[in-house]
Amino acid sequence: MPELPDIAVYLEALTRRTVGHRLQAIRLASPFLLRSVDPRIDEVVGHEVTGLRRIGKRVVFELEDDLFVVIHLMVAGRFAWDDEPGAKIPARIGLAGFDFDHGTLLLREASKKKRASLHLVRGEAGLVDHDRGGAEPLEVDLAGFTAALTKERHTLKRALTDQRLLSGIGNAYSDEILHRSKLSPMRRSDQLSPEELERLYEATRAVLVEWTDRLREESGDGFPENVTAFRPEMAVHGKYKSPCPVCGGTIMRIRYASNEANYCPTCQTDGKLLADRSLSRLLKASWPKTLEELEGKP
Repeated sequence: MPELPDIAVYLEALTRRTVGHRLQAIRLASPFLLRSVDPRIDEVVGHEVTGLRRIGKRVVFELEDDLFVVIHLMVAGRFAWDDEPGAKIPARIGLAGFDFDHGTLLLREASKKKRASLHLVRGEAGLVDHDRGGAEPLEVDLAGFTAALTKERHTLKRALTDQRLLSGIGNAYSDEILHRSKLSPMRRSDQLSPEELERLYEATRAVLVEWTDRLREESGDGFPENVTAFRPEMAVHGKYKSPCPVCGGTIMRIRYASNEANYCPTCQTDGKLLADRSLSRLLKASWPKTLEELEGKP
């Protein structure tokens, strides 16, 4: 799922291409994409784009007359820009085309489960329904970050990705943040010392800024392509069984529901393996507690 750095670079590219231009048409290839009824599409088209913003992981187009187009890409949704006005919406993966006089913004979703959504909104008050209320990690100070993180008692992995607590962070960058801060994804948010909270705060800001800069440089003046949560430069996310770039140890993972957390036992958990629910339940007492046990070393 595109997260804060990805969305930030999308917004910059879309701002350069759409602000000051009129949205001439919205073509839907999937009727299930549109999740709102007021205003209607014909009430929105013809209006000029005046700005863009991010709400959590949602992209918001601001239009004249206090109208908004809100798009949530979910896991597999992606944007593409075509310089041809009225460009064809791709078969199978195409969801919609947003037409301008100088090109077309295409919304695609390469997944059998079509989860991306489009809402048309009238007035600022209507945007409240799309805001989960999380604090902006690059805008709050340490006190604000601490208040948000410890508002509820969760694991750090869940707290970082809960959009009601912190805005824009998902599975990929939470792994990178926790690795950078040398904290276990399963530590409880109410168990951190002041020093650990500050370390997590600084790591959060550093990782998000570094990756936004990296993705911005990668895209240049072009439109962001190959937006993915799995990048070779990442330290731990998607790197199961690869060497940790810091200590050389083996990256491990735990799976839960449809998600997973990637971590380095040496850097983050004092060499202890975190229990994967399904495997630990199956193996019970045989579940290894350390990397040495897992690898059969003395």
